[in-house]
Amino acid sequence: MTSPTPRNDHLLMILRRTLAGLIATPFMLAIAMSLVDSYRRRGKKPKPFPVTPPRTVDIGDGTVTTYTYGADLYADMLSAIEGAQRQVLFETYLWKGDEVGERFKQALADAAARGVEVYCIYDGFGNLVVSPRFKHFPRRMKVLRFPSYAAGWRFFDVTRYGRDHRKILVVDDSEAFVGGYNIGSAYETEWRDTHIRITGPAVWDLKRAFADFWNLNRRRRLRSSEQPLLLDTGSTWEPQIRIHRNVPRLWMFPIRNLYIEAINRSYRRVWLTTAYFLPDQDFVDTLKAAARRGADVRVLVPLKSNHVVADWISRGYYSQLLDAGVRIFRYRDAMVHAKTMTIDGSWSTVGTANIDRLSLQGNYEINVEIFDEGLARTLEEIFEVDQSHSLELTAGEWAARDLHRKFTENVLAPLRPLL
Repeated sequence: MTSPTPRNDHLLMILRRTLAGLIATPFMLAIAMSLVDSYRRRGKKPKPFPVTPPRTVDIGDGTVTTYTYGADLYADMLSAIEGAQRQVLFETYLWKGDEVGERFKQALADAAARGVEVYCIYDGFGNLVVSPRFKHFPRRMKVLRFPSYAAGWRFFDVTRYGRDHRKILVVDDSEAFVGGYNIGSAYETEWRDTHIRITGPAVWDLKRAFADFWNLNRRRRLRSSEQPLLLDTGSTWEPQIRIHRNVPRLWMFPIRNLYIEAINRSYRRVWLTTAYFLPDQDFVDTLKAAARRGADVRVLVPLKSNHVVADWISRGYYSQLLDAGVRIFRYRDAMVHAKTMTIDGSWSTVGTANIDRLSLQGNYEINVEIFDEGLARTLEEIFEVDQSHSLELTAGEWAARDLHRKFTENVLAPLRPLL
């Protein structure tokens, strides 16, 4: 056996350094871009944007109300908490310790003080920067902080790495809220998001979704003796409304299938709004196929989101989509954070899942699937209002973009599977 020569050692060292550089480059570029973007945003406030007032549609034995402005939504959520008689179930990804966050905390504490059962869940990682003082709650409130790191010694168990990205409020058995809105002052007036309020039999499905998450995590997050959250069996079924939940711990990810199957069935139009658009190739192919068979496929995303790297990575699929006839609209002047889709004037979904790997194959998410022409018409009107405040990206404009932009997109492309 011959030993490596100095020349071979040198070549091997160069190869290793080159490989390390190739791996590190997209990460370093992403960090640099995030820092520069954060600096540029200092002191800047979003401009006003058009909103659609809350609108209620009768569905089966209940109703669905749409919200596109945080102030309207928060007013109704707080009113519901203040009117609670027996139980409040509250879950959120972000719960800021600002004026709006304090209002919700006080309303929940007041409900608990008057004898209402109050259960709260918030994500530990999402709220790392929130003051620890804010996270002290009255003993009457049962609060579960989903941990920043939940794998323990099971480092390689990917089912334990999902974040709790859901946003749910259920009050008694009478009403429930779900959608994209987190809790904070910026979301109240500065972000364009979509949430819905549900009454009727479908409330119980959201109640069960909360209880299942609580019971799955209560023993390791609270006291080992903590009793499960027990619910009565749902007495009725609302066939027009279905709840879909991503549960990483159980390896359940139905929301991606929900989107793809619905798009595959489309024949007239597919109007999709998402805060972060980082689909896998199969998802892209589904949109392209719908456009090529004649459906009016539109995708509405932020012109500039709060995650600049996600914006750049999402552009990697624009050429394919535009060539297939998909229309892309970029919402200007404010962050659009909605996660909605409506198809053929009869099918709709509103929820918490973005079109990215973290939402569709990683996080705890919840989406509502609704079969109703009235709600589809409402969401189409909301989409048209948002589209009026957007810039359409044309194939010619995209093809003529600067060389440095194409270079940056290619350098960041390896990060796509991570987001």
